Amino acid sequence: MIQSVLVANRGEIARRVFRTCRELGVATVAVYADPDAGAPHVQEADAAVRLPGSAPTETYLRGDLIVKAALAAGADAVHPGYGFLSENAGFARAVLDAGLTWIGPSPEAIEAMASKTRAKELMREAGVPLLAPVDPDAATEADLPLLVKAAAGGGGRGMRVVRELGALPEELKAAAAEAASAFGDGEVFAEPYVERGRHVEVQILADGDGTVWALGTRDCSLQRRHQKVIEEAPAPGLDDALRHSLHTSAAEAARAIGYTGAGTVEFLVSADGRPYFLEMNTRLQVEHPVTEEVFGLDLVALQLRVAEGGLLAEVPPQPSGHAIEARLYAEDPARGWQPQTGVLHRFAVEQPAGGNGGLRVDSGYADGDEIGVHYDPMIAKVIAWAPTRAEAVRKLARALERAHVHGPVTNRDLLVRSLRHPDFGDVGFDTGWLERKLSGLTEDGTGPSAPGPSSPARLAALAAALADAAARSGEPGGTVAAPTTAAAPTAVAPPTAAAPAAAAPTTTVASRLGGWRNVSSRPQTKRYRGEPDGTEHEVRYRLTRDGLTADDCPGVRLLASAPDRVVLEADGVRREFRVASYGTRVHVDSAVGSFAFTALSRFPEPTARTEPGSLLAPMPGTVIRVAEVAVGDTVAAGQPLLWLEAMKMEHKVSAPTAGTLTELQAVPGRQVEVGALLAVVTEAPDGAAPPDDTARSDDTPRPDDTARPAGT
Repeated sequence: MIQSVLVANRGEIARRVFRTCRELGVATVAVYADPDAGAPHVQEADAAVRLPGSAPTETYLRGDLIVKAALAAGADAVHPGYGFLSENAGFARAVLDAGLTWIGPSPEAIEAMASKTRAKELMREAGVPLLAPVDPDAATEADLPLLVKAAAGGGGRGMRVVRELGALPEELKAAAAEAASAFGDGEVFAEPYVERGRHVEVQILADGDGTVWALGTRDCSLQRRHQKVIEEAPAPGLDDALRHSLHTSAAEAARAIGYTGAGTVEFLVSADGRPYFLEMNTRLQVEHPVTEEVFGLDLVALQLRVAEGGLLAEVPPQPSGHAIEARLYAEDPARGWQPQTGVLHRFAVEQPAGGNGGLRVDSGYADGDEIGVHYDPMIAKVIAWAPTRAEAVRKLARALERAHVHGPVTNRDLLVRSLRHPDFGDVGFDTGWLERKLSGLTEDGTGPSAPGPSSPARLAALAAALADAAARSGEPGGTVAAPTTAAAPTAVAPPTAAAPAAAAPTTTVASRLGGWRNVSSRPQTKRYRGEPDGTEHEVRYRLTRDGLTADDCPGVRLLASAPDRVVLEADGVRREFRVASYGTRVHVDSAVGSFAFTALSRFPEPTARTEPGSLLAPMPGTVIRVAEVAVGDTVAAGQPLLWLEAMKMEHKVSAPTAGTLTELQAVPGRQVEVGALLAVVTEAPDGAAPPDDTARSDDTPRPDDTARPAGT
């Protein structure tokens, strides 16, 4: 029996494994890099061992240090989680050689599936359907489009869609370089690219006695840049024959390599319903919670049972209902979805009244934690279960919409709009659905709706200004104005000595909000910039004995105010806004949406000046590659000059204009902060002027985009 488990990972998955261990009475050991010293997974473990350093290559990818940590802390088993060393056969073998229990498949099974090319050979022998590889040297126009993929690793790294034959050599070279940088293996291959295919996978679980469970399907087709965003179980819209074929093929794949433990077999399902084997992940998947919710299982507990030599029942339990998961990322849609860093001041998802209510949150962060540059920008996974798909989708959208996410900009609004998109109910979406719909989901701002007299964004900005006024006036709270009779005046008036509040025909607001004014005066003015769309809001209002008058929100009544709470009535509807300020950053949460603003100076400071053509780091990160250019070279507009890696994403930085490279500060391995000077391109006399003074980071979604996840 396992007594103590070290989790060779961090964040959300470490906490997930620890939760099960506590329920089973198993002691826990965490490992942590220096930036994670105060992280929740460290605090929740029974013991923790430091891995000196910050970068993954110094810490979570050092298998030798992790094995030493397990032995030093007295652990007798190691769980790899996902990512990092979870599919590293050498690490699994080192754990076993140290006399520890490896909670996962055998090193031999990991090796068999580690290379996609070798895995496909094995699957062909086992009779599992797959796409025939294409020899790049012999490819013709008839073979297009092609998908170039890295043989090792995953998460979209080393992946390119090629639609023009002339582009194939360069794409092969670029994919190989990216794969070598990410996985230490530059092998790539090409296969037909299936237009409008669906990404469907099967969760399998196998014991040492040959029993293999196929635990239903998951649909992971909603992706952006080959990175999963929304996953659900079971995969909707599959007929019984196709579902049976997928289950059978997945089980055969597991048996073909003598698999034990939890794993996932991934398929591409063509528009005409034909499945093709993609790869097998020899670990627990990020999206495993949707399977757990549908089957009522704890996959981590079953992993431990199998690792201890326990056996599975001959038949798995029957599924029930539908579950859907959304990945909440710290990334800015207004800046090409670049990963964001900063303090997560507050993160909370409201549970339905009466208990769990079918909502689950798996997160690696707690309030006040720093989202740093070294790791994946995923804040949390939010999972909803309900008897039907439609109910689960509705529940998840509402939970995300009402969540308190105070910190860096996130993809929360993209998730909500996707879930509520009219086409989301049509179960025929594919891996390109989100990219095709992306402009429609974001052109009206992945946040506030289009401005209007009573638009949620305008009301939220007004609430922020009124809460700020209440805070500056020193009022600890406010009272709700509630007319006592139908004929009561609609204006909000302060109590007077002659007519105390208790005896007045209407209840009044006590807050001074900077003072009541009974004479004509200049309005109070507050300026905000909405995040992430950048829309500026100038709030101009007056508070007199006749009530609130707001220039941009005519007819809106103030019912209550406090530094953290404002109640307004707009178009006859009462709306409550919760306000939280963190320096100049203001978050406003309400039933009509959540909004983030940056308070602006009343008199804007002059814009910082930089030399024209300067390329500034668009985010903190590490320079991983520099193009073969030198100072004095002529460069074209849009020509890639260097690549940054930040939060497991690779970002291409290109010349903002045609001209001469007159300065180059970037060198591989250099860590840079946001705004750091990387290079200067002096514009050619006939060149176009740079769009701005920020480095162009080509993160716009496109088939051959190089800004891709650097991990799982």
